[in-house]
Amino acid sequence: MKILNCGALVVALALSAFTSASAEPVKLRIGWVVAGADAPFQLFGPKGVATHENVTYTIEGTHFNGTPTMITALATGEIDLAPLAYSSFPLAVQNARLNDLKVISDVFQDGVPGYYTNEFMVLKDGPIKTLQDLKGTVIATNGAGSAVDIAMRSMLVKNGINPKSDVTIIEVAFPTMKAQLQEKKAALISSVRPFSADPELRAMARALFTQQDAIGRSQMIVMTGRAATLEKNRAAIIDFLEDHIREVRWFMDPAHHDEAVKLLADFTKQPPARFESWAFKKESDFYHDPAGRPDVAALQANITETNKLGFIPQPMDVQKYVDLSYVDAANARLK
Repeated sequence: MKILNCGALVVALALSAFTSASAEPVKLRIGWVVAGADAPFQLFGPKGVATHENVTYTIEGTHFNGTPTMITALATGEIDLAPLAYSSFPLAVQNARLNDLKVISDVFQDGVPGYYTNEFMVLKDGPIKTLQDLKGTVIATNGAGSAVDIAMRSMLVKNGINPKSDVTIIEVAFPTMKAQLQEKKAALISSVRPFSADPELRAMARALFTQQDAIGRSQMIVMTGRAATLEKNRAAIIDFLEDHIREVRWFMDPAHHDEAVKLLADFTKQPPARFESWAFKKESDFYHDPAGRPDVAALQANITETNKLGFIPQPMDVQKYVDLSYVDAANARLK
């Protein structure tokens, strides 16, 4: 009888191993807004870098125009992971009441020494020479309460300019910012990559200040997910983050620059010339942490500033919403 039990156990273990080996990869539904910034590099990266993709997980990328609809998709369970800005993450927790939302990794940072920082630009030959000259003018932002907008308003306040009464702030999509400045409909525009790399814009405009000038280092975008989803797919998400780290290191390696630009250009259906002067270069692109770890101190400072400016109703202790065990486990394999 014992022999039969042992035999049954061997068969059961064999079947279990077969089932595990033949299990379908976990589908990770991930939102994104801008390719080359917050979109997972696996969506357009070279073959062979992401070793777990299509083995233990697959990616279903969903493009969004901005984070508000991404927050809704998280709340309704339409996506599993979402890259959120430091300004939208607390909105998801406090306004959308996603109290189980967790920060699991870095996506990219602004204002890191030696890397790119967003620019706020004025005409080179225009009347705006100093921040004080902005009083009484029209200023263009991409959206009230966005990460870029928070930095702009913070700079105004620090220089004694009331964003509500001393200037008129209008909302303008990034692709049309240049026209607003060129046609003198706005005295100052918010400019981000890839738009700030436009040779025509740089010929006519200059940076009055940068996001780094305004608020220092910014944890611009973090990868987030809800606790139940994260725990359910823990193994696959660790594999995803391990591949993410591999991809970041590959794309930021100068030896791969030309190929990296071509991959991004092919994915976005844009000419490589739009990216080759700045994308994936240390001095001209954003900082992607090579270990995938967010700067939690910067994130806390950024969210505190968002609260001070009145865009979130309450202060937030960010540590309560950070779980780096996933990215730490991914890094442990790469040492």
